[in-house]
Amino acid sequence: MVVVGAGGSPAPLCPPAHPLPAAEPPPAFPMNKSCLSRPLPPRLCLRGRAGPGSSSRCLPPCPFSPPAMPLDHRRLRGPEESQPPELWAAGSGAVPEKEEEEDAAPQDPCALRPLFARAGLLSQAEGSAYVELAGGTKVLCAAWGPREAAEPGAAAAAAAAGGGRLLCEFYRAPFAGRGARRRPGSAAERDAEREAAAALREALEPAVRLARYPRARLAVSALLLQDGGSAVAAAISAAALALADAGVEMYDLVVGCALCRCPGPAAAWMLQPGEPEERRAVARLTVALLPALNQVSAVLGGGQGSPPDDWAQALRLGLDGCHRLYPVLRQSLLRASRRRHAAAAATTTA
Repeated sequence: MVVVGAGGSPAPLCPPAHPLPAAEPPPAFPMNKSCLSRPLPPRLCLRGRAGPGSSSRCLPPCPFSPPAMPLDHRRLRGPEESQPPELWAAGSGAVPEKEEEEDAAPQDPCALRPLFARAGLLSQAEGSAYVELAGGTKVLCAAWGPREAAEPGAAAAAAAAGGGRLLCEFYRAPFAGRGARRRPGSAAERDAEREAAAALREALEPAVRLARYPRARLAVSALLLQDGGSAVAAAISAAALALADAGVEMYDLVVGCALCRCPGPAAAWMLQPGEPEERRAVARLTVALLPALNQVSAVLGGGQGSPPDDWAQALRLGLDGCHRLYPVLRQSLLRASRRRHAAAAATTTA
C-alpha cells in the first residue's frame, strides 16, 4: 500500500513493529509427465460432467490416502435361508446306506467277484503286484530278496532248518476302511496287522523253495489301500504274484479265496464276501491253494454255530474258487514277463 504526499510524490510507510511471516507456498506434488499423455486408473482420474467447458484431468495418487482393505476370499457367505438335506433325500427317493445294504439283492453264493491283477508295477522293488476286487478291495505288494540275513543267530537257525527265512509284513492304510478310522499305532491296529502278516507267512512258506536260499531272507510287504472285503485272501494272491515277479523259485502260485456265513438257520456260505457281509458274518474261512499241485497251503478261519459238514462244504467251495481264480493270476504274470523282455530287447537294440 502506498500513500501519496503533499507534493505528489509517494511517501513510504513505516515498517510495522511486528512483521507478518511470509505465507508458505503449498506443497507441490511431483507430477509425472507421462500422466498427461496416459490416463491413470479410474480411481485416480477426475472427469467433469458432460457439458460446455467440461474437461478431464488426472491427479497423482495421494500419499496420505489409506490403503485398500484386502478381501477375505476364504469366507463364503451362505444363503439367508437353509433347509435340512433330509427333505431333498425324501423327495428324490434316496435310500440311506444302511437300508440300502439290508435291502440289496442277495449275492449268488458260488459267484466270484471280478478280479484285476497286474504284476511289475513298482520300479523300486524287485517284484511287485497289484490286486483289486470288484467292490473296493485294493492291495499292493512288494517283494525283495534273496538277501543276506541281518541277524547271525537267525541265519544259523535258518541254515540248521535247511533253508532261508521268509519275512512278511502287512500294513493297513488309515483311509482303507469305511466309517470311523482307527487311531494309527493303536494296539488293536497293531494286533490286526500282526495277525494278517502271520497268515501271509503261513500261506506262502509252503510254496517258496526256501532250501535253495540258505542263510538268506526273503521279504514281502503288503499294503491294504482299500478294504472292501476278502482283504487277507487278496493279499495272499498279490504276495505270491510279487514273489514270482521277483524271480523267487516257487513250487506254484498261491491263490487265496475267502468265504463267510451270515447269521441264520438256512444261511449258506458265500464266496469272496464284501465288507458288509464280513461285518455281519458269524463264521469266516480263508483258503490258500497251490492249484497246479492241488495242495492246500493254509486254512485260516473261525466262527461258531456251524456243524462239521458245513465246514467241509465251505472248504470244497473255497477250493473251487481258487481253481477258478488261478488262470487270471497266471495270465497277469505272463504279461508282466512279456513286458519285461520287450523292454530289455528295446534297450539292447537302442
